[in-house]
Amino acid sequence: MTAADALAWGAMDARPCLLDLSPADLPVPDGQDRYRARQLSRWLYQGGARDTSAMTDLPAAWRERLATEWRIDPFERIERFPSADGSVRYLFTLADGKRTEAVYMPYSDRKTVCVSSMVGCPAGCAFCATGALGFGRNLSRGEIVGQLLAVAWHEGFAPTELRNVVLMGMGEALLNYDAAIGAIRTMIDPDAFGMSARRITLSTVGLPNRIRRLAGEGLPLVLAVSLHAPDEATRRRIIPTAHAHAIDDIVASLHEWQAAGGRRVTIEYTLLAGVNDDLGQARALAALLEGLVVHVNLIPFNPWDGSGFSATGTPRTDAFARVLERAGVRCSVRFSRGRDAGGACGQLSLQGAERPDRGAAEARA
Repeated sequence: MTAADALAWGAMDARPCLLDLSPADLPVPDGQDRYRARQLSRWLYQGGARDTSAMTDLPAAWRERLATEWRIDPFERIERFPSADGSVRYLFTLADGKRTEAVYMPYSDRKTVCVSSMVGCPAGCAFCATGALGFGRNLSRGEIVGQLLAVAWHEGFAPTELRNVVLMGMGEALLNYDAAIGAIRTMIDPDAFGMSARRITLSTVGLPNRIRRLAGEGLPLVLAVSLHAPDEATRRRIIPTAHAHAIDDIVASLHEWQAAGGRRVTIEYTLLAGVNDDLGQARALAALLEGLVVHVNLIPFNPWDGSGFSATGTPRTDAFARVLERAGVRCSVRFSRGRDAGGACGQLSLQGAERPDRGAAEARA
């Protein structure tokens, strides 16, 4: 593959997708033991098989039936947009022609994929290019986990080498609750990806009732909450839909999350010059988070055309961080990857969708 591959995965396919099923619910041949489902799951999620012909230890007649009645991948086309820093933005065309995105971020000690849970996003965060797209639709369980399989295959490694997943791409995962949690359960299933839930981060704009529901799932994942302001007026300016959920209720739900055994919460805070980067706001944020085990992720604003916002400078960012640290709140400044490829935090906006033939095309094997 070249550095700017556009990967065509064939014509429209109306067959149901195997990835939409839980590993335990995968089909088995008539009259045969359920261990066949485990075999099939391991081929899909550990072997990364793209078609049934590769599943050599399955009965030939069953492989033929699977190929006739089911499909494996949920995408009609994949486009790959590499960044100079080594990360890669993926643009997926779904069976209905809608599009979503993921970002692959390789590090020296791990491989991470940021996946989407929706087409577009209904939250409408004013600083986020995805929010400007509006809401398209929810993704299915298979369309979420399929992003991981596609990245692994096209980057040339086994799916089980993926050890970190963040649901921070397009969409509000907790508004697509069943599909998102189903996808996470596929990720941690020992007959599928076999990941640790501790290496999965679910991001939410802050939906108290859904956070409380998540607390009952028994999943020791990392919860990331996009707060972005310590007061209602500023938050509603940044997140127009924030009026539906008071900050105090969001924070109360985080206390309940941790009381139920939930792990440390990451507070996402995108710094916007002159909007939410006053040092008084830093002190208010520290007071708001008192009693919680949290880590504040300060995110430099990644510019995009028409946003109307500017990034906070480094001196003010460092001063904001010092205020939090002096108050006993752990924090760090996120290094955004993939900016030149449109894949940095807040930039996902289907860039390149108007140029579907970019790069070389590869037919589905």
